[in-house]
Amino acid sequence: MKLFLFLEEEQSKNFLAGPMLAQHEGFGYAARMLSVVIETKNDEEGLARTLATLIGGAVEGVVREVIVCDRGSSDHTHYVAEHAGCTFVEGTVGEGIAQAKGEWLLLLEPGARLVDGWTDGVMRHIARATMAARFKRSKSSARPFWARLASRPRALEQGLVITKRQAAVLGRAGADAEGIARGLAMKTLEAEIVVAPARGA
Repeated sequence: MKLFLFLEEEQSKNFLAGPMLAQHEGFGYAARMLSVVIETKNDEEGLARTLATLIGGAVEGVVREVIVCDRGSSDHTHYVAEHAGCTFVEGTVGEGIAQAKGEWLLLLEPGARLVDGWTDGVMRHIARATMAARFKRSKSSARPFWARLASRPRALEQGLVITKRQAAVLGRAGADAEGIARGLAMKTLEAEIVVAPARGA
């Protein structure tokens, strides 16, 4: 059974007319669906964990599609993405952004997990703002004091909610997902994220 139902015809029939729509009507819901873009390489387990936390957003109709941009994995990333109903792109995050159908994008690291209720915070933001935003770290993801002194956080570790137009401009020079998020002015949402562990940790 696929985790996501992304055929637009099926999504319109099954979700847009359903009771979940009422939860988001005040947010310009129908025009504000998200395309999720995940850049990955050899992290099939992290990808699976992230996809699992997107199921609720797909059921509500908030998540329009998930695009997995693979940078040459030799593990089962391709299988995980296709089994979940994602669009699989062998290439850069810029190529994934170009294919995205949503006006707004949600960029995530594989292994990051969105906390239940995340859709409300995102939908409120994109209905009222155009600037980029990131999620609030969950308490379980708080960085110890020594870690804050020893290293800077990854730019994408708290996710990134951004318009497709802005992401396309930032990714035009071949930047990876981390590069798109780096140095960007962002609002912090009330919605929470469990940050992906550092690679090799």
